[in-house]
Amino acid sequence: MAVAGGMKCVKYLLFFFNFIFWLCGLALIVVGILVQVGLHRSLKIKDASASGVPIVIIGVGVVIFFIAFFGCCGAWKENYCMVTTFAVLLFLIILVEIAAAIAGYIFRNKLKDIVQDSLTDMISGYKNGTAEFKTTLDKLQEDFKCCGVNSSADWRDFGPDGKTVPDSCCVTVTAKCGVGNMTDAAKVHQQGCHDALENSLKKNLLWVIVAALVIAVLQIMGLVFACLLMRGIRSGYEVM
Repeated sequence: MAVAGGMKCVKYLLFFFNFIFWLCGLALIVVGILVQVGLHRSLKIKDASASGVPIVIIGVGVVIFFIAFFGCCGAWKENYCMVTTFAVLLFLIILVEIAAAIAGYIFRNKLKDIVQDSLTDMISGYKNGTAEFKTTLDKLQEDFKCCGVNSSADWRDFGPDGKTVPDSCCVTVTAKCGVGNMTDAAKVHQQGCHDALENSLKKNLLWVIVAALVIAVLQIMGLVFACLLMRGIRSGYEVM
């Protein structure tokens, strides 16, 4: 009875962990979408590698979402084939998540150049850009309380006097507030957007990596329970 009771406990623990995985899969989908949307809403990124990690996270989340449901059914029905398939798929998912974490770490090193290039392109194209393009950059400068790439001086070619910046650079945004006030710290933000945006993206990316690693640890525990239940089913113990 002790063995049967132990297997019964493993069965329900595996079912519980799969419910957790189901929620984690849903969370990864949401986080991946938010990171992807955040990147492209803040910057007009041309480097395709910037989207690699969010897309992988979304893909892993979708797969976990469905595998967790599959694992719940296998545990509840005590089906050896289903539990075995679940364990194999879960192991593969863990490998993909580790690869995504490594890719995220590598991406952090490329982040500085991507942000620099994207901001430079946005500023150079501001004058002739569409209204939507200008609104994107204006909102970026207002939200992060910054001006230009590295400093407000990056807007030296914006106005004919060489001292005018977009109104979104102003401490208090009003019409024509940026005219002739490039170097006036009381009226215009002097800090560039590069450092502020890079730090924000790194912080968000770090949380994504931590979340992926935590989920991977939980999945390893689920994999152990799956293997124990497989052994119990194969040995013919009654777990109900």
